[in-house]
Amino acid sequence: MHDMVIRGGTIVDGTGAARFTGDIAIDNGLISQVGKVSGSGKEEIDATGMIVAPGWVDVHTHYDGQATWDQEMAPSSWHGVTTVIMGNCGVGFAPAKPDRHEWLISLMEGVEDIPGTALSEGMSWNWETFPEYLDELERMPRTVDIGTHVPHGAVRAYVLGDREQPGAIPTDDDIAEMSRIVEEGVRAGALGFSTSRTILHKSIDGELVPGTTATAEELIEIGRGMGRVGYGVFEMASDLKREWKEFEWMGALSRETGLPVTFAALQSIAKELPLHEQISEMRAQNDNGANIVAQIALRGNGIIMAWQGTVHPFRFSPVWAEIDALPWEQQLAKLKDPEFRQRMIDTPSEIPDVDVADLYRIIAGGWMVQYEMGPDFDYEPTAEDSIMARAAAAGKSGVEYAYDLLMKDDGKGFIYFPILNYADGNLDFLEALQESDDTVNSLSDGGAHCGTICDAASPTFMLQHWVRDRKRGKRISLENAVKRQCRDTAVLYGLEDRGVLAPGYLADLNIIDLEKIKLGKPWLAFDLPAGGKRLLQKADGYVCTIKSGQMTFKNGECLGVYPGGLIRGPQRVELAIAAE
Repeated sequence: MHDMVIRGGTIVDGTGAARFTGDIAIDNGLISQVGKVSGSGKEEIDATGMIVAPGWVDVHTHYDGQATWDQEMAPSSWHGVTTVIMGNCGVGFAPAKPDRHEWLISLMEGVEDIPGTALSEGMSWNWETFPEYLDELERMPRTVDIGTHVPHGAVRAYVLGDREQPGAIPTDDDIAEMSRIVEEGVRAGALGFSTSRTILHKSIDGELVPGTTATAEELIEIGRGMGRVGYGVFEMASDLKREWKEFEWMGALSRETGLPVTFAALQSIAKELPLHEQISEMRAQNDNGANIVAQIALRGNGIIMAWQGTVHPFRFSPVWAEIDALPWEQQLAKLKDPEFRQRMIDTPSEIPDVDVADLYRIIAGGWMVQYEMGPDFDYEPTAEDSIMARAAAAGKSGVEYAYDLLMKDDGKGFIYFPILNYADGNLDFLEALQESDDTVNSLSDGGAHCGTICDAASPTFMLQHWVRDRKRGKRISLENAVKRQCRDTAVLYGLEDRGVLAPGYLADLNIIDLEKIKLGKPWLAFDLPAGGKRLLQKADGYVCTIKSGQMTFKNGECLGVYPGGLIRGPQRVELAIAAE
């Protein structure tokens, strides 16, 4: 008798092959049969009319702190994700000397908008070295498997100590020690190394993150640490300034080590190279023997603005400053006051003189590129959906309309502002990239940007928008969508034991009612340690999620079952079969 049998589902197996109707048997946490299963199961699931697909593999998350205290791993786990990879963008919490704990927290808070108070209260810091951090992660079972990078920021701070300042130049010995630490981390089970080289990433004190100004020589030498192990992915977020010649050193590193290098490919106000040039530069290197992979997002990477969020259009108003420090109940009372409303509308914002001042100006008044988030919000909005257009139709100014919009639902209204990946006012530019083998669907930032975005729902958005509902351009096939979010992401990180529904693979699955797939309305929760806030978003349509043969979620509810653990290094299907 099998442990579990899923019967009569429409199987989309993750390889890109055509869907078919069949059964799946599960034994000892692995898939044992696919097709017609004659034997019965201790647990039987009727999946007639449902899609059966592998669990999503999300390679760009920031659960580095949350994973030390949280078993549920929301919100990613709410959206069918069964594997997450964290430690991206050069930020994380190991290695960490005791006197650098608060420094690393301030770095994560500034870069990824994760409340520092939550991190301070939630993390135990039962580690110093990176291998010790992995041991700590391994102690707690979860709904998902987790893997991680060794982060450049933590490594630099560990080696340079008080010398780690913006623009710091490490010695040759420093660089050799950083390379040794990365090698040690990868040998212990890290899946790669990550760095950040963008002005958008700063500590809570406004300082550029370590690695932003690192030389190609430093980065290549660190990559050689992974090369000595023979495994690891080099991940990077970068402004791709022309004089940095990023693709030249990425190509050289990949060719020398034989390892993949992956970067965030976006339409971005910070990137000097436009997206089409990023892709062409990457392909020129790959044509010369490199293995560089672009991570692409499936929608505009947008700020969700709200009174209680991290940012909103009145954030820089001197009138808002009068109530900024007040408790929410007192703020709401003032916001409802007609006289206060009028003063807020009439008083111009005061934009600070910083390198992202232009972005702040758009936040404070860019009504052409800001949109009202209603219950059935389309994340590919048109110009007619903008606040400017709707304000004109309502006979209001943009600032009046925005204020009243934020006041909806007793002060819990949302405004969507896609600052990245929406320069054209549509998503057409992503159509060809989703048919490319040198790109992977990614950049969900699960667990991060708690007060500004909730892109951990990206796999659900992929099904709802790109597969089923998109009206403004081409859709993608269900088979391709599943392959890109399962097999392709898994293989990039050497996780060859998952992402496919076939005998010997991990029994990580989603059973999905595709007709009912729907993103819920975001909401602000204050459920992190120390009452820290985060934007959350659930989804309809996930009948159940199964991790390693055990059902973890049913109809969107966590069942309190935690079969997930820590991934250490590459995973092979033949190892899974041998354990059967």
